Amino acid sequence: MIKIGVTGTFCAGKDTFAQHLMNKGYEHLSLSDLIREEADRMGIEKTRDNLWKLGNELREKEGNGVLAKRALMRFKDGKNYVVTSIRHPLEVKELASKHGFILIKIIAPVETRFKRILERKDRKENDPKTFQEFLEKENREMSSTSASEQKINECMDMAKFTIVNDSSQEEFFRRINEILPVLESSAMYLRPDWDDYFMEIALLVGKRGTCDRGRSGCVIVKDKKIMTTGYVGAPPGLAHCDDVGHWFKKTIHNDGSITQHCIRTVHAEANAIAQAAKNGINIEGGIIYCNMEPCLDCTKLLISAGIKRVVCNKKYHASKESREMLEEAKIKIEVLHDEVEQYIGQK
Repeated sequence: MIKIGVTGTFCAGKDTFAQHLMNKGYEHLSLSDLIREEADRMGIEKTRDNLWKLGNELREKEGNGVLAKRALMRFKDGKNYVVTSIRHPLEVKELASKHGFILIKIIAPVETRFKRILERKDRKENDPKTFQEFLEKENREMSSTSASEQKINECMDMAKFTIVNDSSQEEFFRRINEILPVLESSAMYLRPDWDDYFMEIALLVGKRGTCDRGRSGCVIVKDKKIMTTGYVGAPPGLAHCDDVGHWFKKTIHNDGSITQHCIRTVHAEANAIAQAAKNGINIEGGIIYCNMEPCLDCTKLLISAGIKRVVCNKKYHASKESREMLEEAKIKIEVLHDEVEQYIGQK
């Protein structure tokens, strides 16, 4: 769901913008219409001044984001919306609290806007008749020292995109069509949370790995700061698998099963812990982000180092004992993707 919010100066073309998007399949939701509905319920004449006053009263009574909260309740999945009459910064923040929202401002020279209001066909009785009256009404709506009154200037400052509507309607539509793909892309951008952020770094670290059976990497984080990193590779000064090949050893288990491991490398988690020890970095109470669930040996090191949370990108096919040990140590382990990591020669 894409929600494009519109703010801007009086008679700049906000409703024309909304109508153009409606022609492209968007639903239009005006916060002013919500005030009009409240005016109908209360039997109040829907003049601009009355609606301005009623909107301020609603914000003062129910919170400055009340109109946006009511709007959010009307959104339906699978539909895109253009939201107009956004006049308070907390309305912007409320709408932006849900994914898929972007705010644009529409502006035009003041003389052009006054001319439009004089020429528009739906001109109302209480619309300003003189340029001075026009300026006075606009200034009242643009900013205020009262917390619950309209603050359009502040809303405009929060907009990420701007359209200048200072020419013909055809040119305005051309500018809208030009910017719309950018608006839609920006609205759908999802900022990564902390787990995704650090996991992406761990996966990048893993590209330094020197064993093609699993170029795993990890980062150890404390208070949202990276303490140390590690990746799979031979100890310093020794030959790497990528250069001389793997050094395989087979293990026969009690149930008769046989597993094969490359013993040339130090695992990413062990390398990260070794780097912390070497450089005197305290990782107790930290979080480790790694490519897959740790093996049993690395699990024991993590417990001994005081790691309190383990976040993995994928599962490890032989993680049963590691999970049991982490549970006993009361260390939380989370896997972001419910699939088993696959690598060359996996047994």
